Amino acid sequence: MKSLLKKIIFLVGVLVVLTTIGCVCLYNYYTSPVDKNNSENLRLEVNKNDTFYSIGDKLTSLGLIRNSFIYKIQIKLKKPNNLQAGVFELNKAMNLDEIIDTLNSGSKINGTLINITIKEGLNIRKLAKLIDEKTENTYDDVLSKVSDKTYLNNLISKYWFLNEDILNTSIYYPLEGYLFPDTYQISTKFSVEEIFKVLLDQTDKVLSKYKNQITSSKFSIHQIMTLASIIELEAGNANDRSGVAGVFVNRINARMALGSDVTTYYALKIDDFSHSLTKSELNTCNNGYNTRCSSKLGLPVGPICLPGEESIKAAINPTSHSYYYFVADKTGKTYLTSNYSEHNRIINELKNKGLWQA
Repeated sequence: MKSLLKKIIFLVGVLVVLTTIGCVCLYNYYTSPVDKNNSENLRLEVNKNDTFYSIGDKLTSLGLIRNSFIYKIQIKLKKPNNLQAGVFELNKAMNLDEIIDTLNSGSKINGTLINITIKEGLNIRKLAKLIDEKTENTYDDVLSKVSDKTYLNNLISKYWFLNEDILNTSIYYPLEGYLFPDTYQISTKFSVEEIFKVLLDQTDKVLSKYKNQITSSKFSIHQIMTLASIIELEAGNANDRSGVAGVFVNRINARMALGSDVTTYYALKIDDFSHSLTKSELNTCNNGYNTRCSSKLGLPVGPICLPGEESIKAAINPTSHSYYYFVADKTGKTYLTSNYSEHNRIINELKNKGLWQA
């Protein structure tokens, strides 16, 4: 009996030791660097309402830690208390203690964390102006980056929705249409490339929801984004976008010019839509954008602005109908018509009612 008891005690002791060793090994694994050979810095944004506990998910998504639960245990043990809002540079060669110590020390990138709102319908020139105003980058920095062929080819290899269509030499700004409009929190110290990464990652997130529909569409992703950009500027309101998309698709199928004034403004690099286009301007056809030219059939060579999700959805799923013309009144209501005489009749009615927007 005593011999059996000794064996049981021995086995329990062995089990305890093995369990302890296993726990220590697991703990050491989960607190060790994710990749000790990768010292490339990644930037972690800490907002003013973040805590050491709440940023665990951010650290996990960046691949900086192996397990958010173990990270929170380590936070309980170390009890750091100096987390400040800002942008921190961390890398996968850092172990858990080094990451926590860096965050606790307040060693972050200089620069103010700001919210920047990029509205639907902005084009690259307007975006460049906004970045110039809000960050330490210049207008020319932005335009230079969107023309950098090496940079663009790197993006094409990284993002599924970018391809060689954006490198067409007739395109003014290759990333036009692909930088998703939204409100972002960035550092004023972010480079143009870092800002673009934030925007392109969001584009990836949005477009991935419709990837199956996009790949099965008769239009390429570049054509869909181009159509979406025109819809963004032409449709009176969100409810009319699919109908307007259907008009353009009907025109494309009928081999008619799209006849979109907003493409003419873009072709001429005129950002003020209150400017009344002249006959000469409407007939400027030495570019890949102006769809008012009768010789220009189909879509422009590329997007003309940054479209929002509703316009992208409309381009992917246009309404099927028999209309070839549309016009919007001052209230934003859109009228679809089958032929040019009906189109003119609606315009005259709107003028008589004081609803026509010249």
